[in-house]
Amino acid sequence: MQIKEAPLDQVLKMRQTVMYPYLPLEEVRIKEDPIGTHIGLYVEEELVSVISVFVEGDEMRFRKFATQTHLQRRGYGTQLFLHVLKLAETLQCRKLWCLARVSVKGFYEKYGFKTVGDVQYNKGIDFIKMEKTSSMEVIPAIDIIDGKCVRLTQGDYAQKKIYNEDPLEVAREFEDAGLRRLHLVDLDGAREGAVKNWKVLETIAGKTALVIDFGGGIKTAKDVDIVLNSGAKLATIGSIAVKNGAVFLDWLQSYGADKFLLGADVKGEKIAVGGWLETTDLWVYDFIGDYLQKGVKQVFCTDVGKDGLLEGPSLELYRNILAKFPGLHFIASGGVSNIDDVHQLAEIGCSGVIIGKAIYEGRISLRQLSGI
Repeated sequence: MQIKEAPLDQVLKMRQTVMYPYLPLEEVRIKEDPIGTHIGLYVEEELVSVISVFVEGDEMRFRKFATQTHLQRRGYGTQLFLHVLKLAETLQCRKLWCLARVSVKGFYEKYGFKTVGDVQYNKGIDFIKMEKTSSMEVIPAIDIIDGKCVRLTQGDYAQKKIYNEDPLEVAREFEDAGLRRLHLVDLDGAREGAVKNWKVLETIAGKTALVIDFGGGIKTAKDVDIVLNSGAKLATIGSIAVKNGAVFLDWLQSYGADKFLLGADVKGEKIAVGGWLETTDLWVYDFIGDYLQKGVKQVFCTDVGKDGLLEGPSLELYRNILAKFPGLHFIASGGVSNIDDVHQLAEIGCSGVIIGKAIYEGRISLRQLSGI
């Protein structure tokens, strides 16, 4: 198998054969063809799949994606499409879009594309615009102990530093800077095994418009109810998804997968639990892949060896995860030390980044983050 630029005459013939067999060859040509890049996947010199891409500034549009009918559903088209996604990353395209047949929009949704606008009709076919933007969401973190905003180093409660007595004040600063999300962690709850600081959640949710995910101490359905009823849009789940998957699966079915943010704490690509003191034999890739199949939509991952040290994030680990699960809504967490780290995470395809200590220690300003 080889992926390379394809001659336009071969591309036009493929379009006609697969997409428009009822049209003469010249009518499958589009006016932008001379300025496009036409990419083909070849198997033993036979052209199997084609796609045409058009780049303008930091925007890429792809058109006329076709695979030989008798060779469909063998993964060839997927391989070609992944090549295009990689090309967009290399060219630093922040926006990708196409007009897709409505019947195949589910394919694009798997890779993070969203529908935009209404269905369009052309030559007897229903189309919908599919779009993916690579802008990354910045998610500031507030960790709570005794109702106060603190940060730990590598999850060690003995290495606690209080940054503000009033978490609401901090949350309002984030909102005033134009940030829209908040990662709120109940460290008392995490230590005691039950949600404790739900009043802080309720106050921030009631007095800001931030979209809050809340974690720490969620062990029962009652805890989930408290968190969601107190104003969180997402309940953050970690250890229980490792230790009692049947319970978490029941929650996914009862509340809906869109109500949960799955956390994967990692040591050497193995899942860690219990305040990071216990490393399991579970590979992070198996953990994520299993729950994606069960409907989980968002995942964040923390390399516990990096968290709170301000030494940079685990780019290699995150690249490996994103390569394994293209299209995953993946949020990086831990180790971010400066704005360049944030840009690097965006470049490798992260959908979001959780930042805590770098903000509180003045390594990154809210003004810088508001421009991401």
